[in-house]
Amino acid sequence: MNQRKRFLIIFLVLILVLSVSGCKKKESRLVDGFYSVEMSDYSHGWKEFVTIRVSGSKIVTVEYNARNASGFIKSWDIPYMRNMNENKGTYPNRYTRTYAANFLAAQSDKGIDTVSGASSSGANFQKMAALLMEKARKGDTSLGIVESEE
Repeated sequence: MNQRKRFLIIFLVLILVLSVSGCKKKESRLVDGFYSVEMSDYSHGWKEFVTIRVSGSKIVTVEYNARNASGFIKSWDIPYMRNMNENKGTYPNRYTRTYAANFLAAQSDKGIDTVSGASSSGANFQKMAALLMEKARKGDTSLGIVESEE
């Protein structure tokens, strides 16, 4: 009888632990789809954006960049790249890929290190990544807007 009670208690505790861990997994599960977020305003003539694709509940692609009012992509601006690289030691095509790769590897908006020379873009990226994760958990594919600090 004593062994039976002990077995029953262990069995109930095991079920409780499994049900709680199952709830946590369900909360963090990402819904397959495309999700896009952008900053609310242009900064120095550029509006940053991030787009992710989720498949099999995992982020499979990340695009991070900025565009000007005419739609020209910041990473394609060679004179801007040369000037920024000279002054900051990095440039848009480098730091946008670094942030995107870190986000993809982490599968989370947590723990993405700031790139030296691109810290304000890093802060914006963190905010956009956090909103993307929120939208992907809900399956909300509408365009997300992050308020600019400026």
